[in-house]
Amino acid sequence: MFDLDAYLHRIAMPARPTLDSIGLGRLQLAHRQTIPFEDLDVVLGRGLAIDSASVFAKLVTARRGGYCFEHNRLFLDALAELGFTARPLLARVWYAATDVPPPLTHTFALVTIDGQDWIADTGFGGSYTPVLPLADGAEATAPDGARFRLEATENGWMLLRDGDPMTTDGRGAGEGFQPQYSFTLAQVFDADLALSNHWTSTAPSSRFTHTPIASIVLPNGFASLIGRNYRRRSGTDTSVGEVTDPRVYRIRMSLLFGIDLSVEDVAALGIFEAWLGFYPIAVRAE
Repeated sequence: MFDLDAYLHRIAMPARPTLDSIGLGRLQLAHRQTIPFEDLDVVLGRGLAIDSASVFAKLVTARRGGYCFEHNRLFLDALAELGFTARPLLARVWYAATDVPPPLTHTFALVTIDGQDWIADTGFGGSYTPVLPLADGAEATAPDGARFRLEATENGWMLLRDGDPMTTDGRGAGEGFQPQYSFTLAQVFDADLALSNHWTSTAPSSRFTHTPIASIVLPNGFASLIGRNYRRRSGTDTSVGEVTDPRVYRIRMSLLFGIDLSVEDVAALGIFEAWLGFYPIAVRAE
């Protein structure tokens, strides 16, 4: 059984949302403003289980974050418990991609409300996409000011973004609308999600297997920590820098993203090798 009260408490939502597009948008935003996107367990080689019980235990009970296959599993379970009609889709992320089609490394939700399909996404770590109706030319503006557009294509759909790169994780820069991800409405089964999650969490060419990533949506901005590179935009206030001290890294992770890492965890991430001499011998030996 899905513990809806615990989930709503986790995302700081005092009451159930209405079963319409407004309620869907409120639920998605509350989720993304409280549960961080992060891939630390992948980088640490711990593997990721994306079944409902495992995801709930990690993101709700343990108050950790996760990446798209975890976030949107939890979100879909919450939607079902609330009474929404929803199913998962898979997408190809075009941020920083070449002309070669990228693999299906992203998942999100297709929600049907009174006969109208909507896309909802709590698991895209590179920026914040508001809820959008599935219609050619549909547009929406995120709280950070970025505009999003859906376009029907010969092979399906493309989601595009036009906004300040500071409200992304550093990818997707460029003038005008830039491709974010493409998708079709093909039926997605648990086996498909398992296969995509396996590749995303194990393939050497997947950015998640070698780059520690964390991001969170702010009320009017976005913050990310990619490797040692920190970016934060809140309103008109901007901070950019490199974290060179593992102690500061742990503080940033805890205060901004709510992720508490041990000294051993930070050492195992491998992004502060020059600092290993400051750690205990037992940690340095790992």
